[in-house]
Amino acid sequence: MKLATILPDSKYLTSGSLPALPTRLIVLISIIFFFYTTHISRFCSKFCVLFITKLKNYESLPKNRYIICKRILIVIFNRFKFSRDIGIDLGTANTLIHVSGKGVVLQEPSVVAMDLEEGIPLAVGKEAKLMLGRTPGNIRAVRPLRDGVIADFDAAEQMIKTFIQKCNEGKGIVAPRIVIGIPSGVTSVERRAVREAGLAGAREVHLIDEPVAAAIGASLPVTEPIGTMIVDIGGGTTEVAVLSLGGTVLSESVRIAGDEINESIALYLKKVHNLVVGERTAEDIKIKIGSAFPDDDFDKTTLEVRGLHLLSGLPRSVTLTSGEIREAMAETLSKIVEAVKRTLERTPPELAADIVDRGIMLAGGGALVRGINDLLSDETGIFTHIAENPLLCVVNGCGEVLDDFKKLKRVVDTPDFIRNAIRD
Repeated sequence: MKLATILPDSKYLTSGSLPALPTRLIVLISIIFFFYTTHISRFCSKFCVLFITKLKNYESLPKNRYIICKRILIVIFNRFKFSRDIGIDLGTANTLIHVSGKGVVLQEPSVVAMDLEEGIPLAVGKEAKLMLGRTPGNIRAVRPLRDGVIADFDAAEQMIKTFIQKCNEGKGIVAPRIVIGIPSGVTSVERRAVREAGLAGAREVHLIDEPVAAAIGASLPVTEPIGTMIVDIGGGTTEVAVLSLGGTVLSESVRIAGDEINESIALYLKKVHNLVVGERTAEDIKIKIGSAFPDDDFDKTTLEVRGLHLLSGLPRSVTLTSGEIREAMAETLSKIVEAVKRTLERTPPELAADIVDRGIMLAGGGALVRGINDLLSDETGIFTHIAENPLLCVVNGCGEVLDDFKKLKRVVDTPDFIRNAIRD
């Protein structure tokens, strides 16, 4: 059936041709609404998307009409849920993904194994992490992020795209809308790099500062006129922020976190025991016997560690105690404590009073280091508590923003073309 028979009175229609705007948009919206409300198969809905992608001269329209069309399409896709919204905690150590209506569905290491000859990813996530330090010359296993920002754009793009496809396979007919958590101290160039990498697997990318996302995920009252402090200790960065009325009053981002703690442990073993260990071994030591605050009983806990002896060049094992690992971590942890103190010193009096009453909230993988809340409480004099699921705070916060986007949209960094469409 020709479109002219559907809308015979329109002056924009010509026999056997696609309708011109605005009738073209009216037809598109009508078809999509019809297919959606009558629950016709996904094939029919895909036809609607194909229809809009094949429109002639769409991007050559006058700027104001193009912006309006873009805005209408975004509203349609978001309103009728042709895809699932996705929240991403793009961490230096791990990437977590929250899918609307399903919760956290993916938690994998931020590692990519690339074939250097073909330039394609061989493995992503858990499988790639197993290859760290074990690859032949033609394969390179890398962490695409360093200190919370993208260090290898191509690898990051492939990783994000693969993770999104894994979570969104068969769950929608168009690419998803996503919210990505990023460190608050990143530059505009680093923000743009994250957004462009995210667009590899999404139709629309919003960015949110990690401390804000962590506070939302930890159920702190960020939209109320109450001062709250969040300390998010990730793999590459530690984010300290004071929040109130849905905004960040002040914040500090230091590129000292879990990875730096691992490095301090590895350096200690090299200096004191002449033992060289890899990144994974150092992390295992931190998890098993690492502690931030003295504990007479736990300080005696021991762990046997294997590595390469510097003097003999042969594999050797040594027995470590929790007490000496705490000493190895002390200098790095003190830098995190100093960042918290500096933020408290700059906090306005009324908000500082709220923080004293409510305490400091710890989030991120670093919050799981034994005794770190006791260390902060002792150093600041303010009660410090750990979020219920510290590893999931940022990704859950991203998910909550998507679930209630109308209420929380002001806490995200909106893409320029959407902001311009709303303004115009």
